[in-house]
Amino acid sequence: MGYLYEKIRLVEKEQVYPALEDSQLLAKAVEDYAFGKVLDLGTGSGIQGIIAGLRNCTVTFADIDDNALAAAKMNAKLNEVKGKFLKTDIFSNVKGKYNTIIFNPPYLPTGETNRRHIALDGGADGRELIDRFLKEYKKHVESVHVVLMLESSLNGFEKDAEKLKADIVGRTHYFFEDLVVLKFR
Repeated sequence: MGYLYEKIRLVEKEQVYPALEDSQLLAKAVEDYAFGKVLDLGTGSGIQGIIAGLRNCTVTFADIDDNALAAAKMNAKLNEVKGKFLKTDIFSNVKGKYNTIIFNPPYLPTGETNRRHIALDGGADGRELIDRFLKEYKKHVESVHVVLMLESSLNGFEKDAEKLKADIVGRTHYFFEDLVVLKFR
């Protein structure tokens, strides 16, 4: 049967993180678990929000980067998915509560001397945005909710999985890291 991400059309936009293996791993979880009112935080190409929209969810595509929001808007239209588009730094401009929050954060450890692309740069230990997200997400979820977040062995997903009592609902191994999708409430 395949997954929705295999059927949707995405146009890549320069300076916007493309839907690579990590996005596809998260997309499988989105297809399996997203419901209701959805916040696709760090939307990038919009793949996660598009999949949620195709599942009849009400979607807000959110990103700090104008290029990413433009790409998400273009790709949503291409796949006939409607949604709201919001420029925000994590939750700074997010209003309301959601049933599903999807987050594919920048998770690569990069540090000040080795800054990379905004979609990749997770700070010195790869946790800069993950830690900010985890401090704030509870203010933005409905009583019935799920959070789907991608993490890496490079930033210690094991600690978050234990602390959050998260289920690992997706996993893939590469020679230098493991990527996982954590599902938690």
